[in-house]
Amino acid sequence: MNFTNTQDVISYLYSLPKFHEKADLSYIKRTLAALHNPQDKVKTVHVTGTNGKGSTCYYLSNLLQKAGQKTGLFVSPYVFEFNERIQLNGQNISDDRLIDLANQIEKVLSKIRQTEPDFALATFEYEVAMAFLYFAQEKCDFAVIEVGIGGEHDKTNVITPKVSVITTVGLDHEQIIGPTLEDIAREKSGIIKKNWPVVLGNIPEEVLPIILAKANDENAPVKLWNKNFRMETEQNKDMIYRDGNSTLSFIARPRVEGIDISVAVQAFKLLNLKLTDLQIERAINETVIPGRYQILETKPLIILDGAHNIQAMKNLLTFAHEQQQKRHGIIRILIMMMKDKDLTEVFALFKPTDRVMLTTIDYPRAAKEADFPPEVREKYEYHSDWQKTYTQMRQASQANDILLVTGSFYLVGNILQMEEKNEDRKQH
Repeated sequence: MNFTNTQDVISYLYSLPKFHEKADLSYIKRTLAALHNPQDKVKTVHVTGTNGKGSTCYYLSNLLQKAGQKTGLFVSPYVFEFNERIQLNGQNISDDRLIDLANQIEKVLSKIRQTEPDFALATFEYEVAMAFLYFAQEKCDFAVIEVGIGGEHDKTNVITPKVSVITTVGLDHEQIIGPTLEDIAREKSGIIKKNWPVVLGNIPEEVLPIILAKANDENAPVKLWNKNFRMETEQNKDMIYRDGNSTLSFIARPRVEGIDISVAVQAFKLLNLKLTDLQIERAINETVIPGRYQILETKPLIILDGAHNIQAMKNLLTFAHEQQQKRHGIIRILIMMMKDKDLTEVFALFKPTDRVMLTTIDYPRAAKEADFPPEVREKYEYHSDWQKTYTQMRQASQANDILLVTGSFYLVGNILQMEEKNEDRKQH
């Protein structure tokens, strides 16, 4: 197969199986070996966690760039376009390089298939192979690698990172890496490597011993949030980071973002790269993370956030209700979710005063009206046209109101694209 345009590459990737029957790393390792192990040619930081891993990766990537490092970034999901998944110095991979990398991978796969006709990669494995190949060919100094799901069996877990990061442990993807919180903690601790440090974020007390035991087994030094470093948030003021050696001040963001920032700063400091305190503060304050607590407007307050599990939704709603107390306005929520998520539990988090609208997008896994639990459908209106519903909710919102768009990065991405087109129209 020879690709000539990006859309063909992306369509092909999504036509591949999502998982293999066995959850080991044999397929990805075999492919990377045939590509001369590009993952070993670049220094890496490996990031897992139920929530906050994407934000942490973006903050880290920005810090590395500011320190003069040629920096690769591999994250998911994307908000605007597929190319966001693989970045170099903050720029999305070009279409040409995407096509070229896919063709290089096809070449080695067809060689492997000469002896193993059934050999095939799952979608995420193919993306991982492309990312590592790209970062090696571009001679990156560092690459920040976000896991897909879990840790030990994740297809990115083929590296020996200079620092491993576990942001949080909560319930998500239980059917794959669960079912219990303990199972999930065990799976995520699988990215800890012998003799290399690990930075831990806000880990629940009940599973912290599991992760610390793994770090101990691997002789991996641990830096733990709220013990070795912390972030103090002052009401409506700056966030203060402290770690015993330095005190840094950052622009106020929601508490969970503050934790992600502190984790990123701590991980960066373990790499011993030269940046002044002022440069660290500036790098973090300048970081914009697409679709994560992204504020579109302040009057009304419009927040886009791809929260798609219980922990993330709880954090987002806590922040929104805090804002509501200050603003004395109405909270409106436009939500679209994937049908394989914990729908009942997520909807139990809303307050009776929250005005919630259900919607969907054109995507196979997106929940349609019938996929929502009966009690959710009884309580909230469903509108299949997300564009029209968002526009109406936006128009209905007064200056002191809050409008949240959440439940999925896909919906958030669609709204961002729509807003961008509206801006372009206004300017022309």
